[in-house]
Amino acid sequence: MEDGRLQKVSESYLVEALNFTEAERRILEEMAPFMSGIYEVSDIKKARFAEIFETKDASADRFFRVKLNMIVLDEKSGAEKRKSLQYLVKAADLRDAIQRLDEAMKGYMMDYEIASVADTPIMDIYHAKLS
Repeated sequence: MEDGRLQKVSESYLVEALNFTEAERRILEEMAPFMSGIYEVSDIKKARFAEIFETKDASADRFFRVKLNMIVLDEKSGAEKRKSLQYLVKAADLRDAIQRLDEAMKGYMMDYEIASVADTPIMDIYHAKLS
């Protein structure tokens, strides 16, 4: 804290890793320069996102989970089906998240509808390091 006292905090990060062991090692490695005292990874969960839409825009400092219902055509029956997919969008606010998602989805050739948009506690993303 500003007065020099330590305060316990919990933060969420998204880490691209092959397994939980690698995820824990990587986040501890990434956070070490910013931490003091005792710190630990208290929980690890799989996150399934069809895609992550990021931006370098400094005003976009939050991550939003967007659930899309894709409308796909069943080739055998010819019937329309809905398929739900989750996307992660980095944006400044809810309206910005929807706008960024719509812009990113322009390159796709399928119809979709936004089922939900929710703010997440994710602070940052650590992508896989290519060796």
